[in-house]
Amino acid sequence: MNSDIKANKTLCLHCNHLHNESEEQCHFCGAQISQRKPFSITLTWGYTIISILFMIPANLLPIMKITSMGKIKYSTIYSGIVDFANEGSYGIAAIIFTASIFVPIFKISVLLYMLILTKIKSKKHAIIGVKLYKIIHLIGKWSMLDIFVVGIMISLVQYDFFISISAGGALFAFSLVVLLTILATQSMDPRLMFDHLEDKEDY
Repeated sequence: MNSDIKANKTLCLHCNHLHNESEEQCHFCGAQISQRKPFSITLTWGYTIISILFMIPANLLPIMKITSMGKIKYSTIYSGIVDFANEGSYGIAAIIFTASIFVPIFKISVLLYMLILTKIKSKKHAIIGVKLYKIIHLIGKWSMLDIFVVGIMISLVQYDFFISISAGGALFAFSLVVLLTILATQSMDPRLMFDHLEDKEDY
């Protein structure tokens, strides 16, 4: 496998131009360059583990507090999905489930998979890891969809005298999960999965 390391080359991650390994600054965009992202594994592990910890309060704590005619109802992400489904709004329920539960778990799973592959070298699985990395990098921003939905509902309903909606503690935890998974994705260097692979199909 003819990697950039074997070729004594360094890729600028800003403009994608190759440079000699000894160079530290890109001639084209002026950015600092290095063979691999600095502290990639450490940062990715840190962001991923913390995001897993915040997934617990994000799903257990209420994301909305609904006050209607003096009665207070707390809604978690899961109960909100169930309520929409029971009311026949299956499309909204599916969107919230995808953005708030499936996507974060999928992103964390992919990140863990890639981190493991940096230690357990496998060309075949590394190729799969790169494809999955492209997916989570693309869909990362859509993880904020549930937060946008709550924000819109709060701004619209506050004008009603009989009902009001306020954000719950899960909103803060879920926002951190989204932010941390985005940071973990950005700090991960997929090339690490291919480093030091022998010229074999798989092993």
